[in-house]
Amino acid sequence: MPKIEFVDVTNRDGEQTARICLSKLQKTIINWLLDEMGVYQSEMGFPLNPHERDYINANLALTRPIGENGEPLLKRIQLGGWSRAVAGDVHKALEQTELEHFNLSISTSEQMLQWKFRGKFSREDIIKMMVDSVVAAKGGGAKTAGINAEDASRTDLGFLIEFALAGKEVGADRFRYCDTLGYDDPVSITERVGTIARETQMPMELHCHNDLGLAVANSCAGAVACCEAGQDAFINVTVNGMGERAGNADLLSCILSLKHSAKWGGLGLLTNAIDLSKAWQLAKYVSTAFNVPIPINQVGVGGNAFAHESGIHADGALKDRHNYELYDYEELGRPEMEITDTGRVISAGIHSGTSGLEHVYGLMDLGFRDEEHARETLNLVQYATLANQAPLTKEEFWFVYYYPEVTRQLLTLTP
Repeated sequence: MPKIEFVDVTNRDGEQTARICLSKLQKTIINWLLDEMGVYQSEMGFPLNPHERDYINANLALTRPIGENGEPLLKRIQLGGWSRAVAGDVHKALEQTELEHFNLSISTSEQMLQWKFRGKFSREDIIKMMVDSVVAAKGGGAKTAGINAEDASRTDLGFLIEFALAGKEVGADRFRYCDTLGYDDPVSITERVGTIARETQMPMELHCHNDLGLAVANSCAGAVACCEAGQDAFINVTVNGMGERAGNADLLSCILSLKHSAKWGGLGLLTNAIDLSKAWQLAKYVSTAFNVPIPINQVGVGGNAFAHESGIHADGALKDRHNYELYDYEELGRPEMEITDTGRVISAGIHSGTSGLEHVYGLMDLGFRDEEHARETLNLVQYATLANQAPLTKEEFWFVYYYPEVTRQLLTLTP
């Protein structure tokens, strides 16, 4: 039975959100929390960019045994990178990183060919560039290479099938259908993705934007259509729906839709890897890292997601939560309440000393071997705070403590 997996693109497409920037430490914590939640793959960034090199290689090191307990921090998640479907770009990415999973992207619609590429490339040129990039990736040691058709939803269906089959012939592993402008609707994407999956017999990725508010519906409808055509599906998502313009498909919304909705919920297409109890922590951390509050009406994790004020609703929820709630807040790892300090606060940041740092780590039941250990950790905490331009979270303090050498690599940005 085909299954649906999730490829999170928060650290790539999500970070492309205008006026947004994440530190390499923050991107690493996101990868860690995605791994804890059981997400199949993180599209972690751009391997061609020099400032991503140390971050990418440091995270790949976290997939191997490291630290005192000899276990990898990232135990299950695949780490992938995005590249233009240009063979030269792929060669350079392979030279400067150890990535083994790539998504290779090129525009395919007539709109893009005429008004983005200004008529410089024909459809034949587009296919050749894509094929050459797949050959470069696989020839350079990549384990997987996905091929991305940017603006697929406005591309002739016959050309998409030709594009996908040409990639498959040279070893492409998945075809990414990009609804780049959020143009599709659940009916159109079901028809188009179902046809492509049947004609190509390739696993497919659904990459949907939210310009019409349909990203989650389109992603799920397309993924179900792909599975019904006999192929595994991979939904591209971001945490809290972050992304360019109106955002991308929200991770938690897609999971809940495929688990609890009227028809999709009974199909059993989700893998058992997803641990929903991590959803709350992940959403809160990403909100903090992006410095973007979670909307009050956000699915599952918004402030009002389980709030009832209307007399009829409150009465019904108190009698039996099933009257007005499809799923439990406990399922998402949401606590009954959160504690906020209102008295004395001792924090650790760019101006801290070892006494304050020892206090902060003491609250986490962590201590230092000696004064040198404390000073080395303090140095990393100061630089990490500077990189984040914000106080460190509990997750970040923990990471700096247990992975000092990786932290040092993440904080190294050489122009």
